[in-house]
Amino acid sequence: MYITCAVEVPMTTLQQVELVCPVCESRFKSQEVVSTNAFGGRRTDLHERAAGTQPLPYRVYMCSECGYSAIPGDFGRLEIDEQVKERVIEIIKPRLGQSEPVTASEKYEFAAKILEWSGHGAEFIANRYLRAAWSCVEEGDVEAERYFRLKVIAKLGEALGTFDGVERNQRAMYTYLVGELWRRVGDNRLAAEWFNRVESEVLDPSGEKWLKFARQQRDCPREWLS
Repeated sequence: MYITCAVEVPMTTLQQVELVCPVCESRFKSQEVVSTNAFGGRRTDLHERAAGTQPLPYRVYMCSECGYSAIPGDFGRLEIDEQVKERVIEIIKPRLGQSEPVTASEKYEFAAKILEWSGHGAEFIANRYLRAAWSCVEEGDVEAERYFRLKVIAKLGEALGTFDGVERNQRAMYTYLVGELWRRVGDNRLAAEWFNRVESEVLDPSGEKWLKFARQQRDCPREWLS
């Protein structure tokens, strides 16, 4: 990775980086977040917003030649075998030939698919789909937002259903999040079921806030965490 110039934007600092794609070996330039803020608040689905330019679109890289996508912590570090490379070229690359620009939500979706094809855990895949859903809020795409929220629910349900799919100290948070996502897609019955499960997942004081938020969102939902 080669860092070139830094660009200052309101409340969020970006810098340009040069990357080498692990699929097609092309060099391309992107931007990454150097610093940002949380002054815009945090929604109850854990979507943290900045004051000024939103950092979310810059927290995923996409190769401009083949469409390989990954968040900064994964790019160049994940093992990409030949089967995954073939899928990227066959399934993702054709999207680059269309007239409409690729959205941030699509980039996160590509990143999630690549993790799935690579056999990574459901928790990590859910994280990328969650970012896709957050991006859809910024893009005003209600239908895609619902689609990605359901994908997160499925993956987190899979992770929570296994013995070691989620770290023990994160189970209360993810259980709360599944409840909140069900609430946001309009199923209050399933939302309440998941919110009620949070209490059984709280084993230490750090989890108490998730129990508090679960009861809040079950009984008197809000848009923002406080």
